[in-house]
Amino acid sequence: MSGRRFVIVSGLSGAGKSVALRALEDAGFYCVDNLPAALLVNFSKFIDTANMPHYRQVAVGVDARNPATDLSQFPEVLRALQDLEFDVELLYLDASDATLISRFSETRRKHPLSSSDQTLAAAISQERVLMENLSALADLRLDTSNTLVHEFRSIIADRVARRPADTLSLQFCSFGYKNAVPADADFVFDLRCLPNPYWDPTLRELTGRDPAIQKFFHAEPNVERMINDIIDFLDKWIAAFESENRSYLTVALGCTGGRHRSVFVAERIAEHFAAGRRIMLIHRDS
Repeated sequence: MSGRRFVIVSGLSGAGKSVALRALEDAGFYCVDNLPAALLVNFSKFIDTANMPHYRQVAVGVDARNPATDLSQFPEVLRALQDLEFDVELLYLDASDATLISRFSETRRKHPLSSSDQTLAAAISQERVLMENLSALADLRLDTSNTLVHEFRSIIADRVARRPADTLSLQFCSFGYKNAVPADADFVFDLRCLPNPYWDPTLRELTGRDPAIQKFFHAEPNVERMINDIIDFLDKWIAAFESENRSYLTVALGCTGGRHRSVFVAERIAEHFAAGRRIMLIHRDS
């Protein structure tokens, strides 16, 4: 790897591309938004030959305002970029339809594909189809549906901007199945078979970080067995991903509500892998 980074920020309109680019710019990246996909290779060649210090970390925004033919050829464009001496990363930002509709309604901005003949919902649906190639090729997919702006900026800073070259950014995420599985998860572990402190009224309002909940789980042998089994599995397979130069990996751990079992287990597992690795821990629903 060259140590020169070329990050492509793509995804659905309203999912946070401009926020991601601002976070990368604050971290020292040279950022260009809405660069035509057809110019990506020429642009990368330009910054390659320019050999200027501020071009060592570059981020460009690519979205559905590009012609459909250019987006359909993105796999070839990405291969051409990878032939140059840049560490190329493709970041794809997603969000639920309901979230996107709400954001456009709140800001009163116009979706780039909407028109007098097409509703906002139809424009979002069309955009998902147009961006399928980029979504499928992404090194890191982030669903911003339940993420506040300051949280999202921190995620971009920690997982993307500050990730040392040739290292794996490992994220653990607790979640509740009632709010859906995180769309960006690579591994998903279902913890709903474990004892649930929710049914104890004195524990219901607490989270897996509270001492009373931790005491509850320490008294349950199956909880420790589950944690050890997950750690054994990840110890083996995370190393395999690292050997393949994988840049990002997200491990999601879920229970019904995302407050007790998933939070406790995610904390324990993240603690194990924090030694010697750069990790990030998110409790999505607690």
